[in-house]
Amino acid sequence: MSTKREDLLITAERLFYAHGFHAIGLKAIVQEAGVALMTLYNHFASKEELILEILNRREQAYFDLLKKVIDEETGTVQEKLTYAHLLWLKNSASNGCMFLRAKEEFSSEPNHSIVTRVNSHKENLIHFIQTYGLARIEALKLSLFFEGSTSMAETTDIKEVEEVLMSLVDCIEVS
Repeated sequence: MSTKREDLLITAERLFYAHGFHAIGLKAIVQEAGVALMTLYNHFASKEELILEILNRREQAYFDLLKKVIDEETGTVQEKLTYAHLLWLKNSASNGCMFLRAKEEFSSEPNHSIVTRVNSHKENLIHFIQTYGLARIEALKLSLFFEGSTSMAETTDIKEVEEVLMSLVDCIEVS
């Protein structure tokens, strides 16, 4: 991947996450990234394509972290997934869920590709959890716990969120 493309993706993700998707224009991204507007268009046909690529990368980074923790840590699958999610909250999600923020901004167009991508991400998480032996209903419970903890981490001390979330994990059973 070209360095300029990577710079654009990193810059756009940071700006979108901090300020929102509609609030940040492509000119602000290229100015901050130190590249020409034409460079952006050489890599992305539209702002929508750029946003979709950022969402794809963010999902992959999240799933990579979940997998890494599952492979390297001890404990039940539910505990390891929860621990990984808490790591994500502490290191990469201080401003809430980027996917839900995207859905909120594009919700006036329910068939918009970004809304569709957000919906698929949420379903992908449930399927990902299921691959580790949890039934769909248990994976959905864990996903709901993660969503709630992400929301609460924006307004509540992360240590308190961690304590409550870890206590809820005992409610999840592997089939």
